[in-house]
Amino acid sequence: MDNIKLVIFDLDGTLIDAYTAIEKSVNYVMKKLGYPLRSYSVIRKAVGAGDIKLVSGFVSVKDLEKAVFLYRRHHKAALLKYSALMPDAKPLLRYLKGKGHKLAVASNRPTKFSRILIRHLKIAKYFDYSLCADKLKLGKPHPEILLKIMRKLGAKKAQRLYVGDMAIDAQAGKRAGVKTIIVATGSSTISEIKKANPQLVIRNLSALRKIL
Repeated sequence: MDNIKLVIFDLDGTLIDAYTAIEKSVNYVMKKLGYPLRSYSVIRKAVGAGDIKLVSGFVSVKDLEKAVFLYRRHHKAALLKYSALMPDAKPLLRYLKGKGHKLAVASNRPTKFSRILIRHLKIAKYFDYSLCADKLKLGKPHPEILLKIMRKLGAKKAQRLYVGDMAIDAQAGKRAGVKTIIVATGSSTISEIKKANPQLVIRNLSALRKIL
């Protein structure tokens, strides 16, 4: 893929490991509202469609508004304490930026928390543009977020690449008509990812550097 000029990244599970922060915040809500605590694996599996969808899977409709408020209040501090870059994420971003690639973020995570993560983990300087689903009518797997980024940053169709970690990323990439690579470091299983039929599935970000 020597001709790639624009690389769009998902955040959670792709560049950043914030699963422990998410688990801590969900279980904070569970405890506050009197629900049973949920396991790390169950919470991790529910990640990917944004925090409202995440929390809605664990509380009743009548408690959802309060639960989201509690989750977000807790999550700002949890991200600073429990988030980390995926192995090889920063060297990859540095390498791509050094080669002159345009880099962008497309995340279903709300803008406020995406910015906290990007600043805290010191990767803001690598990105030309970031867009999150709370700024749009629909999040991934709808392709709108990718289409808007590609319109803003340009590059010919053959020069664009989207990198995510979940089946919904593969679905969004396909619908947006962009080459898509899925890194199997997120909450989707290999089987789920392959059913969505991305161009390529890789084990880690170091493999992506070799490809690019």
